[in-house]
Amino acid sequence: MSDTTLHCHVTNDPMFMENGYTVYLRDGGDCWIIDPGPPPQAEQILAVIEQHDLNPRAVILTHAHADHIAGIDDVLAGTGDLPVWLGRGEWPMLTDPNENLSSNLGTPLVVEAKDVQDLVVGAELELESTRWSVGDVAGHSPDARSLYCAEHSIVFVGDALFAGSVGRVDFHHSDGTRLMTNIRNTLLTLPDDTRVMSGHGPETTIGAERTTNPFILHGL
Repeated sequence: MSDTTLHCHVTNDPMFMENGYTVYLRDGGDCWIIDPGPPPQAEQILAVIEQHDLNPRAVILTHAHADHIAGIDDVLAGTGDLPVWLGRGEWPMLTDPNENLSSNLGTPLVVEAKDVQDLVVGAELELESTRWSVGDVAGHSPDARSLYCAEHSIVFVGDALFAGSVGRVDFHHSDGTRLMTNIRNTLLTLPDDTRVMSGHGPETTIGAERTTNPFILHGL
């Protein structure tokens, strides 16, 4: 276990209660912004960055449903043109309200990020001294990703896995079989004490979900 502290500041919005994360190791250091959601999340994220004198390095998206991307443009307006990392299969969702599901809400969302980069399964990313591996958790959405740091025993999973539940698979691009296969192959292979940071709701652990999650125990 690392002798440094990994800080994960959580923001939420009142409609979806989506978890947006600002991840950093120290005041004055680099940070990632993960899944910035609807207002007031961008304003809150920018306040955290200012408060801790952080140097934003990237916006990282577990997937591109509207509630996980709604804050991107406002974050970029306040931080500069950061790279936006997202599985390539979901790039069209940034600019297609039908695909990011915002058209169903009556408020079509188009993200204007200029520097979108592929979040490749198996790739390793670095945030200062920490190393993170990119995993495949597609199924809820077509090309969803997880971010796992073994040193800090933590994984960001988006809407693939929740405390006591899993992601919805009733969207037109969802695949329940694929989701459950990826949960078993990508997430349940992690140590039981791994903290699970989900896209909604409280954090949990791999061990807790392995032993109590009804969808893992009994299937969809």
